[in-house]
Amino acid sequence: MELTLLGTGAPEGLPRPDCPCAACASALGTAARAATALLIDKVLLLDLTPGAAFAAARSGHSLGGVQQVLLSHPHDGPAVEVPAGLPQPVRVPDGRELTLISGHRVRALALDSPGTGYEVAGPDGERVLYLPPGAAPAGLDEVRAPYELVLVDVVGRPDALARLRTVGAVAPTTDVLAVHLDHDVHPGPELARRLAAAGARAVPDGTTLDVGAYEDVPDVPRRTLVLGGARSGKSVEAERRLESFPDVLYVATGGTRGGDSEWAQRVSAHRERRPGSWRTAETCDLVPLLDDTDDSAPLLVDCLSLWLTYAMDEVGAWDDAEWAGGGEKALRAKAAALVDAVRRTRRTVVAVSNEVGSGIVPATASGRRYRDELGRLNAAFASECEHVLLVVAGQALTLRG
Repeated sequence: MELTLLGTGAPEGLPRPDCPCAACASALGTAARAATALLIDKVLLLDLTPGAAFAAARSGHSLGGVQQVLLSHPHDGPAVEVPAGLPQPVRVPDGRELTLISGHRVRALALDSPGTGYEVAGPDGERVLYLPPGAAPAGLDEVRAPYELVLVDVVGRPDALARLRTVGAVAPTTDVLAVHLDHDVHPGPELARRLAAAGARAVPDGTTLDVGAYEDVPDVPRRTLVLGGARSGKSVEAERRLESFPDVLYVATGGTRGGDSEWAQRVSAHRERRPGSWRTAETCDLVPLLDDTDDSAPLLVDCLSLWLTYAMDEVGAWDDAEWAGGGEKALRAKAAALVDAVRRTRRTVVAVSNEVGSGIVPATASGRRYRDELGRLNAAFASECEHVLLVVAGQALTLRG
């Protein structure tokens, strides 16, 4: 099957008309996107958008051979003119199937928001799934095989991608294309980075793809370290990297602090923004989790700095005499065991830690000791990670990956 993306943007396009935001201001050239519309094998058009005929012509195609035009999402704006020669656009009722004389089969999927998703099977058996903006499948059961290509609102509904992974509709070989792209994320490198972390990618308007070609499917990094200062956005960045995956195990190393209402509010805020499908474990015993081959769920560890506090408590590292009398050796052994577990783990891991050493020198020997040991731990942990990020003012800077 051949698929041409006549547009890849949100219904209003990108940049949005009359929007002065920074993302819209930088959406120029190939970063500009018309409303999403797909042309499949020159016979099926999914979503008729303004200027579709011109978009097809710019990509070297014609709409003259289109046998069916299907709509996926409600259209609240002015009526779109149907180019001469095109059949009248229709919407297939949920659960119904449609067979074209070309041999393509289309099945309409129910969604959790207004609109219709479409599964398209080509004459040779390749299968494509297309979802409208802001939508996820509703009641999708286990599928017989992964789709070759999925087009979904990755930025707006990462949980839709997680649901598809849960039922086996998306596998590592599935090409996930982000469509309906809006001004939520700056176009260019930032968009590519965000999508790659979800195992997805974006292509410019007018791109033609051969369904089933896997060479461009991005590899999801198995180990990632996210560094940053206080309130830098590092935890949000770490959570965002896994929100399109199901059954994530969130490992909270801070535990609970009885009687500390402010800490309880922080913990509550973290829990509320996590997807409901995630599990939580409050523990600093990280090595067994990293070594667990029976549980394939991704791990999000937040954070290493609190793990270090716990480890220093255990070995008495805050006391100068105990530090000199074996505490230092014991702490280094714990850190080495953790780093070694990261090296051999088979699980996807995203860990958060504080970046230290950029501010005031601690006034006490124990404070300086903690600062130094956290710096060593961060460096050792980062050496075992495919991706290392530094978050500053909510902006993720790629140090490796």
